[in-house]
Amino acid sequence: MREMKDSGIAWVGKIPTHWTKKKGKYILRYMSKPVKQDDSVITCFRDGEVTLRSNRREDGFTMADKEIGYQGVDVGDLVVHGMDGFAGAIGISDSRGKASPVLNVLNTKQNKKYIMYYLRSMAYGEVFTALSTGIRVRSCDLRWNKLAELLYPLPPIDEQNNIVNYIDEQIARTNEIIADTQAQIDTLEQYKRSVITEAVTHGLNPSAPMKDSGAGWMPLIPLHWKADKLKFHLRQRGIKNQIDKQVLSLYREYGIVPKDSRDDNHNVTSEDVSDYRYVRVGDFVVNKMKAWQGSVAVSNYEGIVSPAYFVYEFSDDLINKRYFHYLMRNKTYATEFRRLSGGIREGQWDLPSEALNNTIILLPPLDEQQEIADYLDNKCAEIEQIIADKKSQIETLDGYKKSLIYEYVTGKKEVV
Repeated sequence: MREMKDSGIAWVGKIPTHWTKKKGKYILRYMSKPVKQDDSVITCFRDGEVTLRSNRREDGFTMADKEIGYQGVDVGDLVVHGMDGFAGAIGISDSRGKASPVLNVLNTKQNKKYIMYYLRSMAYGEVFTALSTGIRVRSCDLRWNKLAELLYPLPPIDEQNNIVNYIDEQIARTNEIIADTQAQIDTLEQYKRSVITEAVTHGLNPSAPMKDSGAGWMPLIPLHWKADKLKFHLRQRGIKNQIDKQVLSLYREYGIVPKDSRDDNHNVTSEDVSDYRYVRVGDFVVNKMKAWQGSVAVSNYEGIVSPAYFVYEFSDDLINKRYFHYLMRNKTYATEFRRLSGGIREGQWDLPSEALNNTIILLPPLDEQQEIADYLDNKCAEIEQIIADKKSQIETLDGYKKSLIYEYVTGKKEVV
């Protein structure tokens, strides 16, 4: 057991006696490099990757009209995001490019990865959040003046190198397990979609005689099923002025939920919701711009949705709503909605209400609809439980990585 001493850093606690500590301004250098003519935009992501924006995705970013204050970034530069650093947006750049002034571009004679891991550990431990003078939700102002005044525990450089090599090796192994587990989740999700599609288009009797549905995009369906247009069984509603109701959002993964029930929903709620549409429990709701992704559902909630949604009520008793929920969310309909939709911009396609109204829906006898819905409820619950268990495994592994980093960059454990 190594001898330890008080670090004087509240969140670190004790460090090995031979370690030192220094403020950032004595070990880090704030860079301000000129931009080159052919530089592309660099982004620092919350998973710690610092790379050209084009290497990840181009959509979903706010583009500046003028690149005021943009700076050059070189391969190997240490980058700390001034607003998203609290969430782990801290890394080493793998590319040459240019970045907005919100990124702190740093250099040091210490091991850059050691400093990176130390700063990430602060982020994971919510230290930056505690120090925050936040200027927007889920953000904090983490500029150079704060980084310069922070205290950094410093092992000798050879020990820094050993710590970094060990953390890199352990994280790489852990990430392989995470990637394999995520691949299993993806396979299970695909299997669930296939189970749903098979049940709502072919039924549960594999030997049932089949017929043409009359829709060229729809596969053969059981002979005794009816194929009809949606507008004959549902009618569109547009009731407004229900501003006292909760705002709902529609996810392609699991349907309609209250907007404030999740923190990963980045849809914008207007200050004026007077033109939002009223949704009752049991209404069929469609995001007309993302129906092709599966963003359609029968609602289990009462609330309001933006004008980008269609809201339908069932006009007869010939449809089991749970069956209909599964039917409309199967991949066959998603493909057809993509064909019927007109492009607006990348990732969004406008589905006309007339096209939706004339879409063919499949109607088994009502008792068979109930049987299919019950089967899918049970089968999907089984699959989703396995998925939940695997997601829990990933959360545990992510927690292990964060704990690993903390224990070694603060000297609680020693690389031997």
